[in-house]
Amino acid sequence: MITSTGPQPIHVAITRRIKPGCEQEFQTALKEFFARSLAERGVHGAAMLVPPPGSGSAQYGIIRSFANAAERDAFYASPIFLEWKKRVAPLSDGEPEARELHGLEAFFRQDNRDPEPPPRWKMAIATYLGVVPVIITLALTLSPLIRSWNFVLYNLAFNACVVVLLTWVVMPLITQALHGWLQAGESKTPMSNETHDHFNLNLTSIKKGDTQ
Repeated sequence: MITSTGPQPIHVAITRRIKPGCEQEFQTALKEFFARSLAERGVHGAAMLVPPPGSGSAQYGIIRSFANAAERDAFYASPIFLEWKKRVAPLSDGEPEARELHGLEAFFRQDNRDPEPPPRWKMAIATYLGVVPVIITLALTLSPLIRSWNFVLYNLAFNACVVVLLTWVVMPLITQALHGWLQAGESKTPMSNETHDHFNLNLTSIKKGDTQ
């Protein structure tokens, strides 16, 4: 069994509620900040959280991935983040909420209506349901076209297509279709004080800056 000994990426979700009538201005600011922040050192990627059309929700935010804790702390203390925080403070209704996600939680916590991620066994089943059809489809369509390539190039191209399709096409559809089942029986109560204390302990830079 092969295990990773290097530092694992850290995923942080920060959401805030926007005042009525300020949604468009905030969305514009969020998109600009989202694009600019991807160039920051240590940021591996990000996903915007926006309310589904017609949902009536006023919660927006970003799930952001960092290379390690040091890069995370540096980003939340950076001028670009401090500028963003100052810009959107007048648009916000109350304080933002911050949550550190682990493993598959970062993908399944794309809906800010869900305070808790699904159980891991449910996330595993949903992921399996997404991976199998993607691999079968690519094996029947892409594989014959690149079969003559050398082993390394073949696998790089094949697996890149698997990741792209899963991330931007298949898994969003899977999580949307299975949303009721994934969240069935999960507690919808706010996080306990113990959870908040643990989060703030690990994200001191965020705590000091009144995040996002």
